[in-house]
Amino acid sequence: MDALVGDIRQGESRSLVLRGEAGIGKTALLEYLVESASDLALVRAAGVESEMELAYASLHQLCAPMLDRLESLPAPQRQALEIVFGMSSGAAPDRFLVGLAVLSLLSEASEGQPLLCVVDDAQWLDQASALTLAFVARRLLAEPVGIVFAAREPGVELEHVPTLEVPGLRNGDARVLLCSAMGSILDERVRDRIIAETRGNPLALLELPRGVTAAELAGGFALPGAMPLSSRIEESFVRRVKPLPEDTRRLLLLAAAEPVGDPLLLWRAAERLGIDPTAAGAAEADELLAIDERVMFRHPLVRGAIYRWVATEERRAAHLALAEATDRYTDPDRRAWHLAAAAAGPNEQVAVELERSAGRAQSRGGLAAAAAFLQRALALTGDPARRANRALAAAEASLQAGAFDSARGLLATAEVGPLTEFQRARLDLLRAEAAYSESRGSEAPALLLQAAKTLGPLDAHLARDTYLDAWSSALFAGSLAGDGSLHDVSREALAAPRPTGGRRPSDLLLEGFALALTDSRDAAAPVLERAATSFAGSEVSIEELLRWGWLATAAAVMVWDHETCLAVATRGVRLAREAGALTVLAVSVNVMTQAVVLSGDFGRASLLVGEADSVTDATGARVAPYGALVLAGFQGREADAARLIDDTIEEFTAGGQGTAVQYALWARSVLLNGLGRYQEALTAAEDASEDTPELFVAVWAAIELLEAATRSDEPEVASRALERILAATSVAPTDWAFGIEARSRALLSEGAAADAFYREAIERLSRTQLRPELARTHLLYGEWLRRENRRADAREQLRTAYDQFTSIGMEAFAERARGELLATGEKVRKRSAETRDDLTAQERHIARLARDGLSNPEIGARLFLSPRTVEWHLRKVFSKLGISSRRELAKALPGPASLPVSA
Repeated sequence: MDALVGDIRQGESRSLVLRGEAGIGKTALLEYLVESASDLALVRAAGVESEMELAYASLHQLCAPMLDRLESLPAPQRQALEIVFGMSSGAAPDRFLVGLAVLSLLSEASEGQPLLCVVDDAQWLDQASALTLAFVARRLLAEPVGIVFAAREPGVELEHVPTLEVPGLRNGDARVLLCSAMGSILDERVRDRIIAETRGNPLALLELPRGVTAAELAGGFALPGAMPLSSRIEESFVRRVKPLPEDTRRLLLLAAAEPVGDPLLLWRAAERLGIDPTAAGAAEADELLAIDERVMFRHPLVRGAIYRWVATEERRAAHLALAEATDRYTDPDRRAWHLAAAAAGPNEQVAVELERSAGRAQSRGGLAAAAAFLQRALALTGDPARRANRALAAAEASLQAGAFDSARGLLATAEVGPLTEFQRARLDLLRAEAAYSESRGSEAPALLLQAAKTLGPLDAHLARDTYLDAWSSALFAGSLAGDGSLHDVSREALAAPRPTGGRRPSDLLLEGFALALTDSRDAAAPVLERAATSFAGSEVSIEELLRWGWLATAAAVMVWDHETCLAVATRGVRLAREAGALTVLAVSVNVMTQAVVLSGDFGRASLLVGEADSVTDATGARVAPYGALVLAGFQGREADAARLIDDTIEEFTAGGQGTAVQYALWARSVLLNGLGRYQEALTAAEDASEDTPELFVAVWAAIELLEAATRSDEPEVASRALERILAATSVAPTDWAFGIEARSRALLSEGAAADAFYREAIERLSRTQLRPELARTHLLYGEWLRRENRRADAREQLRTAYDQFTSIGMEAFAERARGELLATGEKVRKRSAETRDDLTAQERHIARLARDGLSNPEIGARLFLSPRTVEWHLRKVFSKLGISSRRELAKALPGPASLPVSA
């Protein structure tokens, strides 16, 4: 603990969880920490068991002293905190944006003085606070900030925070403590039994002997072994409460039922129950309760012991008094919660109040709290129809909060009630969305498809949206989908009733994809082109773009429109960042990375891969590294690429995401073609091209297959691959399509025809941003020219290819081109795209963003770091590169900057 405080004083961040059973001394250690860090700024919070359903309650405790610094935060972060703390209204912010805002707030608060954050009883933090504080604890690095939690059994949210187990006292110390608490000499065998059974727990050693008679101790004290230690300690507190005056016991119960610790509220409730103010004296004298600025129990177990000991009717009376004493306008949610606890049976009026509380919680982003309010409303609902409807609402909130098991249980409750046809369809939809959200695996497509079919006659627009979600889900599952494959979804979507009115961009997207799978690319192309263009323009809503923008980029690729693909991807990433929609961002950044790799801007692509890693690490999203796979295949660094490809195939085969496996196989074929290992490339490309051949990834794989087959003397395989490529490129009159078609024909042509096709391919691709494809065309043309013994012409093409590969960073293809140049008799010095240094991946990422003009707060927002941590990394970068300012980064880290900083 002393070392932790010392590190914070030195400007380093530290986080720690003190873990131990009730009464072991965690709170005492926290108090020691606070006293020893008196020169540090201090903020505190504590979890309260009865407040676990109130979203951000504990976080507000912690942040309240720092809210005067909100204005210094970037606008999206400031607005996120204002919404979740009820200071302003607005759309519920993404919880990861809230985490980033708290990280920035703590960094700001530590500017003038190191900051210590102490969180007691962390096992009782509300879920929103626990997730946010765990996120912050993991992301702290270079701020003079420490966060120390104390918890009996930390939740899964804190499992990645360093933990210190607090053990019981050693036997010698336990004997001294026990004897100090006893007023008489204790039988040695009884003493040893107490020490053994308490396992050195200090509170147990002090409390358990209280209220036990000397005769019981002398006769051989035996603790009830079946009871958990916390229950035994609670029982000891109950023994102390029983002899107290009745009014004192009732006052203790009120304090136990009131989670805020507000003395004015406590006395107002006590007055309603006719409790005399002098009742507090006996509780304070027995050191059970202290009433000052706040109402504080000596130990949290006292609260639980009293609350559980009294009769149910007494608890209800206490909650009713607290509800009546709580202002219905300033604190309606706690009032509703107390009324619910006071209800003896179904109560529609209270259930309605709880529904309103759920709405307020949801508007602040407290999804878990909304679910809890709705579940309590469900418990107070007597009418079967209303009960089924509230079960559906609670299931939807639980699903949004990520509580999948709870959602399934609520759906089972809804299923037994009387449901309308629409409610039955909604139930199917929620069950499907639970499967999709949890894993994006092979189970979800069939469930979403069934939900869409049920919704068709009831709500055509919602049905279309669900069909598109089913198509998305089937795309993730790929060949691993069972029922509900892309073909199944496409057939059903085309047969489903269509909504009246104009077609939305998302409707065009669904229709185009469905036609591609059931009819032909020719039939689908005009619709897909219009859909992609719509998503790039102003007619698409922000909601549609965030939800399906990544699919629109696939539509653009299927009609060979790279510019539209990049435009939609760039806009989708920008909107996801601005909205703090990080689960959407996890997919969007991966999509944009692919478009950027195709343009040959590997530096920018590396930044996006780093951002994708940061987002998936922060959110735990199960999104495959699509962008990283594309970059790895083209870069051609065999060891790194092979590791990523193998890991992806293993993880996502098990997870039921077949398209991720297809991407990995295609990336392997690109890598192996670059390395000149054509027979191995052929195998990987063949596997990838056979997987859903209607999709663009299969076409990309067919392009690799054609190249590998011509080099492996497999003419039949090459001919079949060419047929697929021609069928795909014929649908769109773009230079990308025409260039790939011409190059593909050249590979299977001879003489003047081959020469003409290669020249056409180069001319076409020169008019696009697709630098890697252009460089590969120069390479293939040069290789063909060398085999034709046209050495001078070959050198020209191979030199161009080598220079382009080197500038882009396509290392394997550059080495292949260098080998061909050497074979023509030309001397070639091996070069690399950029000078290697000892920067770490994160340092290089931050340096490139700084080089491109982003400020420290902007870099921090993108990488989920505080501005001070960004500055700390940049100081290390400057030292390693031998520079002293951001202005020198452009020279120290040269690289293309073809995309705007906002991308």
